Amino acid sequence: MFYDSQSYDLSSATSFPEKRMQHSNLFYTFTLQTNELLLNEDMENRSLVSIAGLSKEKILYLLEMAREFEKNPNRKIMDGRVVATLFFEPSTRTRLSFETAANRLGARVIGFTDPKVTSSSKGETLKDTIMMVSNYADIIVMRHYLEGAARYASEVAPVPIVNAGDGANQHPSQTMLDLYSIYKTQGTLENLNIYLVGDLKYGRTVHSLLMAMRHFNPTFHFIAPEELKMPEEYKLYCREHGIKYEEHTEFTEDTIAEADILYMTRVQRERFTDLMEYERVKDVYILHNDMLAKTRDNLRILHPLPRVNEITYDVDDNPKAYYFQQAQNGLYARQAILCDVLGITLEDVIEDGKKC
Repeated sequence: MFYDSQSYDLSSATSFPEKRMQHSNLFYTFTLQTNELLLNEDMENRSLVSIAGLSKEKILYLLEMAREFEKNPNRKIMDGRVVATLFFEPSTRTRLSFETAANRLGARVIGFTDPKVTSSSKGETLKDTIMMVSNYADIIVMRHYLEGAARYASEVAPVPIVNAGDGANQHPSQTMLDLYSIYKTQGTLENLNIYLVGDLKYGRTVHSLLMAMRHFNPTFHFIAPEELKMPEEYKLYCREHGIKYEEHTEFTEDTIAEADILYMTRVQRERFTDLMEYERVKDVYILHNDMLAKTRDNLRILHPLPRVNEITYDVDDNPKAYYFQQAQNGLYARQAILCDVLGITLEDVIEDGKKC
């Protein structure tokens, strides 16, 4: 089935009321093509494991679907489906937003938040857990502490896998809500100055965001101590894809003055094997409200949360702080992801919205 020349404008003021007017001449339109093209290429496995596999068209397609869900997140379009959430690592926002997304779309949720209460504590392998849960669920949302676990699960599971974070590797659903937040606040994804601050070594959210932005001509600024700098493989990825970047160790009001997006990250204690090293770097970069005096009017501060000490509470009341709204956007982005991997199309969502 083809969607003949049917375009959706991702920049209309009604779509993104927070968009700044200075960006009104920059907008995206994209043409819906066949379902087979815009959905994951492998129709036998629609899993979302890494953001790197998504084309520019697919990213914009998912953002448009998220916009539709923001209009009305309460539907029955997933009625009768079962979503399994398997969290081998702790989570608050990711787990709750996925479960809320499923519930608000009419699905039922099963799963666990502590692997100690499952048979994995008895020695059951990840493969066996995945195969067993696949008997009960239409889709599996999984967070795991091992890098590559989601990829492996997608290769053995008969149902789609959504990667909710695998170690220090990837976090594609977080990236989709980050992109949605950036678009809502900037009115574009093109030609932005994006500053990534803090734990760039283990931060899976910044790794995924970097890969997703390859389509949109960003300039990245990596601000990190030597111990937590962006891994060489991601800098190589930037060079191979023509992504401009600069590296900094100083975090001052002058350093961030030209930022469109300031993406703060937590130094993750759970990733360190040497706690002395963690103590040495945990508070190296802290954002205070007075550091924002020289920044651009359109600057927005993002953070995947939870925060520890890296953003002081006085920043929360600054209109440039957007991290709590960013978390809310996760609901709409994850509703889009769940529907997409289940084969529910944007056209289905639009038609369903007419019934609401």
